[in-house]
Amino acid sequence: MRDYILIEDLAADDRPREKALRNGINSLSNAELIAIIFGNGIKGKSVLTMSQELLARNNGRLSDIARKGIREIVKENPGIGPAKAISLAAAIELGMRCQAETPTERIRIAGSQSVYDMMRSKLQLLNHEEFWIVLLSRANLVIDTMRLSQGGSAGTVVDTKLLFKRVLEYGDVVAGIILVHNHPSGTCRPSREDDMLTQRIKNGGELLDIRVLDHLIITPSSYYSYNDEGRMT
Repeated sequence: MRDYILIEDLAADDRPREKALRNGINSLSNAELIAIIFGNGIKGKSVLTMSQELLARNNGRLSDIARKGIREIVKENPGIGPAKAISLAAAIELGMRCQAETPTERIRIAGSQSVYDMMRSKLQLLNHEEFWIVLLSRANLVIDTMRLSQGGSAGTVVDTKLLFKRVLEYGDVVAGIILVHNHPSGTCRPSREDDMLTQRIKNGGELLDIRVLDHLIITPSSYYSYNDEGRMT
């Protein structure tokens, strides 16, 4: 006799898969979607209850769950082992990659909001810092985006020589770049180190005739733009 509860053990009206077939996948609650990913519960607890408890421990927010690592999810949630946590992390990662996919039509950058809209899915849920650059044509069309470094929760190291080496590999099609990194702490105000790095890269760009147009700092809920604050002149 098995000691866990399957979705099939739930009352017909409570089965997320059947509900999705009847009404469409978008009719399911977050807990029901997670229940489908998990597949089964544990002894004395249905998979739907497990999913509801997971959400409750994370303020009902999927974004709070997405910011946690697999080991952290396992540690905080009795009954959720590595296999379930990995399945959940994989589903979240697929959603983030889908959102971040580059459209077939090249994006034109019209200002800081355009950059934020394009880059936030890559950065806003990370629990570590990453530094990216956006490469632009003379018409402000996005040529490419590139991650240059990945660090810890409080900072990441950026090699300016490597940055310009990577930019110059594209030849003279690159007319300008935008710097982007995240602050997992949720504070979007730049640090002294951010200011110094921005100025160092800006000075290097002037020597190579590459415009450094902006530097965005992205948090889970907002962003800071050096250009919007008049600090790129």
